[in-house]
Amino acid sequence: MKFTELVRLLEQNGFRLIKEKGSIRYYVKTGHPRLIRVDFHGAKEVPTGTCHAILKAAGLK
Repeated sequence: MKFTELVRLLEQNGFRLIKEKGSIRYYVKTGHPRLIRVDFHGAKEVPTGTCHAILKAAGLK
């Protein structure tokens, strides 16, 4: 999965961008207790462990 696909998946599930500092983006969802941090690198592939950790923190599979 590429970073752009991961961000699209988060946004389709109700997350929205609240803060961006350099290449680091923070997403939040109403009713979700945590900020989701994504180190955005565009068209590059997300490392498998990183992808799983982001999806787990977001409560997605």
